[in-house]
Amino acid sequence: MKNWKEKRKKMWIADNGDGTYTNPILYTDYSDPDVIRVGEDYFMTASSFCNSPALPVLHSKDLVNWKVISYALDRIPYKDYETPQHGRGVWAPAIRYHEGTFFIFFPMPDEGIFCVTTKDPFKGWDKPFAVREVTGWIDPCPFWDEDGQAYMVSAFARSRIGYKNILHISPIQPDCKGVLGDGKHIFDGADWGVDTTEGPKMYKRNGYYYIFAPAGGVKTGFQIVLRSKNIYGPYEQKIVLHQGNTEINGPHQGGWVDTPDGQDWFIHFQDVGNAGRIVHLEPMKWVDDWPVIGINENEDGCGEPVITYPKPSCSAKVEIDAPEDSDDFTGETLGLQWQWNANYREDWYALRPDKGEIILYAKEKEIETQLCDVPNLLLQKWPAKEFYITTCLHAESLRDGDIAGMVSLGGVYSALAVGKKIKYKKQKSVIRNYALATENREEKLFIIQRTGEWRKNNEETDILAEVEATTIFLRMKVEKETEVSFSYSLDGDQFIEVGKSVKATPGRWVGVKAGLFAVHEGNEVPGKAAFEGFFYDSINE
Repeated sequence: MKNWKEKRKKMWIADNGDGTYTNPILYTDYSDPDVIRVGEDYFMTASSFCNSPALPVLHSKDLVNWKVISYALDRIPYKDYETPQHGRGVWAPAIRYHEGTFFIFFPMPDEGIFCVTTKDPFKGWDKPFAVREVTGWIDPCPFWDEDGQAYMVSAFARSRIGYKNILHISPIQPDCKGVLGDGKHIFDGADWGVDTTEGPKMYKRNGYYYIFAPAGGVKTGFQIVLRSKNIYGPYEQKIVLHQGNTEINGPHQGGWVDTPDGQDWFIHFQDVGNAGRIVHLEPMKWVDDWPVIGINENEDGCGEPVITYPKPSCSAKVEIDAPEDSDDFTGETLGLQWQWNANYREDWYALRPDKGEIILYAKEKEIETQLCDVPNLLLQKWPAKEFYITTCLHAESLRDGDIAGMVSLGGVYSALAVGKKIKYKKQKSVIRNYALATENREEKLFIIQRTGEWRKNNEETDILAEVEATTIFLRMKVEKETEVSFSYSLDGDQFIEVGKSVKATPGRWVGVKAGLFAVHEGNEVPGKAAFEGFFYDSINE
């Protein structure tokens, strides 16, 4: 284990440093990725569901080494999202560049299809606007034809509209401010013997309109491509990428992108469960005006994913890197690896970059509200298969009824925290929210474990130990992408394993997240917790 303040390496590096890369390029839950090239720069976006800020935007020079540069949505534009709405919110987006402007189309299946734009994704995004307010429409992708006409291809969510497995094309205004007609269903997967066709991305090449789309389900499906000389069809259909003899199940939704010198590549995700929907990069080529993705294609031109492969061509000098994971909290703004469990408020936190700390203010929480449904959880995606995370909690400003610590958030969740309560000296106590009300009392800090399961209303709290110190190190251990356990230390060196190990499960279409929190469950004035660092380490070191 590294020293407490020693500089950390990134937990997952795909670039092998010898001109090759190893999939996945991101062992991180960037679900439903889409990608474009503008000049020599690549940009990618992904789903974010109910987390904020929303719609992460990543940048790369070589399609292998990526960094998060911004979020296209600071907050989700509906009041509902002031509290966690698991499974709702921002679904599969599409990013495009047209006449000097970046566009991201994103669906909210309960609210409609929306768009956000910018001239420079490094400098922020404009306010979102509705393309069409409608229920059940998902996975939109804009397309501008050579004649200036604009279109949108989209899919449908059966949970909202009663049917799925259908792709639809709508004519839209060239500025994307609205639709121009009802459009037309152009593909029904049932007619082709496939199920759950969704996530369409539209392109044009050699006079053909192409729609790339996954079918067959997230964990068991494959990539199909449709082509036609007429945008409204009829379309031919072909399977171009499947799991084959690999361990890459799915392979699911993504996008086609080319390099400046004409190489073709395809980015897609693979659902691996607790780590979420991780991102892969596949070589692609064209044969008889059909794309073939991956390698070892069969006689029908269907490829399978690669593991290690030569990197895309790139003229720029590229630093081997990955999105941020560890955080020393010395930045003037919150790191881009962090998102909140719902639309956030500025009064939830403060940064102390001179001390390398983040202050989380304990926000009032009802007893019956499970921890997974608390909005002010500060979270980030898993960056690897296995790891430790260590943070140092300064608890001197906690008040009676406060609980603050580290959380693993998924369908099954667990947290190790420090709680403050009042200990009786002279009479039998009555516990309420870890606070004991009496005239003769003594404040105490306790190590607490919270566990539960989303929607089960089965949250449990165990008080594990009493501590005298106000500086307490908390550590989470993730093994085999399943086992989550905790330990604590009073000196940052000797850690004591406490509580029970929990078998994590994914959330609602998202992987497990790790993070920090501070809540208040008493009748007193809430306090605050200072967290120093959030550092990942390999469990093999």
